[in-house]
Amino acid sequence: MRLLPALLALAAARPLASAESHWCYEIQAKASNYTCLGPSQWGEDCQKNRQSPINIVTTKAQVDPDLGHFSFSGYDKKQKWKVQNNGHSVMVLLEGEASITGGGLPGQYRATQLHLHWSEVPDGGSEHTIDGRRFAMEMHIVHEKAKGTSRNEKEAQDAKDETAVLAFLVEVGSEENDGFQPLVEALSSVPRPKMNTMMKESISLFDLLPKKEKLRHYYRYLGSLTTPGCQEMVVWTVFQERIQLHRDQILTFSKKLYYDKEQTLRMTDNVRPLQDQGQRLVFKSQAPGQLLPLPLPALLVPMLTCLTAGFLR
Repeated sequence: MRLLPALLALAAARPLASAESHWCYEIQAKASNYTCLGPSQWGEDCQKNRQSPINIVTTKAQVDPDLGHFSFSGYDKKQKWKVQNNGHSVMVLLEGEASITGGGLPGQYRATQLHLHWSEVPDGGSEHTIDGRRFAMEMHIVHEKAKGTSRNEKEAQDAKDETAVLAFLVEVGSEENDGFQPLVEALSSVPRPKMNTMMKESISLFDLLPKKEKLRHYYRYLGSLTTPGCQEMVVWTVFQERIQLHRDQILTFSKKLYYDKEQTLRMTDNVRPLQDQGQRLVFKSQAPGQLLPLPLPALLVPMLTCLTAGFLR
């Protein structure tokens, strides 16, 4: 008789254990009648106090003179990248063929993958917000610190900068973005989780980004991954310049991709809610050059000369 209660308890525990191993976004939790764990129930490091994403208040961001230009290596290499539906987003596998240095980072970081977050609503798809404003999409290029740049084993274990993510906010534009089109077209080939395809046309990472000269203005803070286990090891760079995609390109992500193998729930609103910034500081790169590049006296002398000449006429 004692065996029966034990078996019942074990049977009851199994679905819970299964649910705990399967995290999902809020839209999935609601649609699946809470058989997966939505953002408020994520475990591991997700309940700690240095989490991402956050709302960036631009007036409170402090200028950091060390946040200079990035140096991009391999970002101009055109390639037919591998595209994957991983069940939570669409991912482009970069395999460390591109890297970044500079930008106030402590060393070289190799690009491993990029993925996106989006919504069918034009102001509902970004994870970070700027002064409370949310955007149509957000693209993350994920980089891992190159081996040998960590100081020692203990520091590497506790490091807050093992991962560097470049975040780009996407807004609705009036024209089709040709650079993004090979990725948009690949979506039809990966509707279900664990499906892979290759882009039919070669593109470079620079093809996806704003013009290089626009990439000198950005925000910086220390945070976490925005998916479980939410490890607090990320140096975040959120660029000021937006990427523009045509509305139809943005909507293709929600129309072509699905969270489930049965294709019953479209992949959209794959966004983690905003997290508390707490005591963390947000920094910004050096402000754009002054409108008066010359010393004020040097500008005033010719100006006064012209004015005087005008009065004497």
